[in-house]
Amino acid sequence: MKLSRLYSNKPELFEPVEFAPGLNVVIAEIRLPENRDKDTHSLGKTTLGRLLDFGFLARRNPQFFLFKHLDRFNDFVFYLEIKLQDETFVSIRRSVEKPTKISFKKHQTGHQDFSLLPMLEWDHQDVAFDRARGLLDGLLDWRALKPWGFRKGLGYLLRLQGDFGDVFQLSRFSGRHATWKPYLAHILGFDAPLVSLHYEKEEELKRKQDNAQTINRELGGSIEDISKIEGILLLKLKEAEKKQKLLDAFDFRAQDKDHTKQLVDEVDERIAALNAERYSLNQNRKKIRASLEEDQILFNPDEAQRLFGEAGVLFKDQVKKDFQQLIAFNKAITDERRGYLLEERAEVEANLKRINAELGALGKKRSDVLSFLSDTDVFSKYKQVSDDMVTLRADITSLERQRSFLHRLQELRTEIRALTEERGRLQTQIEADVEKQNSDQDSLFSEIRLYFSEIVEEVIDRKALLSVSPNKEGHLEFRAEILDESGNATSADLGHTYRKLLCIAFSMAVLRTRLDDRFPRFLYHDGVFESLDDRKKENLLGVFHRYVELGLQPIITLIDSDLPTRTEKDNPVFDESEVVLRLHDENERGRLFKMGMW
Repeated sequence: MKLSRLYSNKPELFEPVEFAPGLNVVIAEIRLPENRDKDTHSLGKTTLGRLLDFGFLARRNPQFFLFKHLDRFNDFVFYLEIKLQDETFVSIRRSVEKPTKISFKKHQTGHQDFSLLPMLEWDHQDVAFDRARGLLDGLLDWRALKPWGFRKGLGYLLRLQGDFGDVFQLSRFSGRHATWKPYLAHILGFDAPLVSLHYEKEEELKRKQDNAQTINRELGGSIEDISKIEGILLLKLKEAEKKQKLLDAFDFRAQDKDHTKQLVDEVDERIAALNAERYSLNQNRKKIRASLEEDQILFNPDEAQRLFGEAGVLFKDQVKKDFQQLIAFNKAITDERRGYLLEERAEVEANLKRINAELGALGKKRSDVLSFLSDTDVFSKYKQVSDDMVTLRADITSLERQRSFLHRLQELRTEIRALTEERGRLQTQIEADVEKQNSDQDSLFSEIRLYFSEIVEEVIDRKALLSVSPNKEGHLEFRAEILDESGNATSADLGHTYRKLLCIAFSMAVLRTRLDDRFPRFLYHDGVFESLDDRKKENLLGVFHRYVELGLQPIITLIDSDLPTRTEKDNPVFDESEVVLRLHDENERGRLFKMGMW
């Protein structure tokens, strides 16, 4: 799969870019002397790569230049023509105004212009964005990337200026390692499902551990022995059962029984629930007060200065100032926490006030219900038993809550042990797979690392080492290093120039090993010759030409001052057919977009 054409509905402002099947050169000529010493020239060689990313359905980003300057680009529609593996073509239509509505058309010949084609003649019209990505994934058919989609590794193919900071971790991979390391392991020939599963188990284990800590905090340091809880609960239940039987055995008149049922079922149950809630709130209030007291700073610099003076010890103003600054710092970092605690205490106090009021009302209601029976000895006993039942039910509710927490805590601990064992087993398998791929000279990884070193050596006459190893947590670590004459790693790869060379060599080596697979064939590298000396530039150019013969499509950008100097006359660095885009700084017509700077 190669790039064929990039154009727009406004050719007078954005001229079509016709890509060649081999080497493609985008050259920016700095013709004005005052611009030669500038670091950036804003002619569009990097912008071209961003437009290709847009054509490959990058998500809408408000900071992307097309959307950041809608006043200039809102009316643009871009078309990206791609040559597929089966020698057919697909054109992708995407507008700036409606970037989430994508259209596709397959065709047999390339270098077409569909900017005036009626929408009804497109094969797929205004497809929703996520579905469009899935459709393009099927059309490109990069099977060697599965189960990942075509966008996952696009950053290795479109290397812009900000993408040469690290050989492996692209700027778009700024998130967790779990989002990109399994993919990288896959394209290097390692067991990616193992790596993915290891990250999944690790994340699941962390979630379980966090849940267990939350339950521990809920228990608040109370009993963690489930057997003890069950034992106490059993005794409480039996006691409640006996008291209930005693209450049921009393021979009250029907009216008494109705009032008793109302008392027990409606009032007492609510009182028990409120008592349990009040107990929990009181415990929280106690903890909040303790936390607020812990935040108090009891040291007084003025008092300390006075005491030191009485003792005859000189207490310098600077020392006092340091203590005051320390106190101010500690106060500042606790102010926010204290604010939260005060808010929580106010909420607890409000709830306690509400509960106490409701308990008072329920108590009066309970007293009213029992008042007509209060002069009998039998009911005096009933009231005593009933009061005991309220306390028992509150205790039982609290114990059942603790039991529920402890049961869940035990389940989590069992799951944590199982996940820890599973993670260890996966780590062992990952280590075995890494050892196998490293030691097997015919493995895909061995082939990639040989091509990688070959490219670097051809350019700078130094070997390079590509290595993959698991760390102590079982996560893969990827390294690319330049070796000295003795075969030892050096710090040469730390420089921007050589790091860029390592990035180029890595992408080209990966694509070369996949020549027989359904895999992309193009590479876009921005500013390839920067900071290299002439000999190394010529060597790198030779690598590009050799890889073109293998079937790849390198697209490189550079400014004319970075061209290698050749002494022979009539011996241009690039064939004119290789220069697909020539930019210059003389006027607006020399820019990628024929308009003023934005």
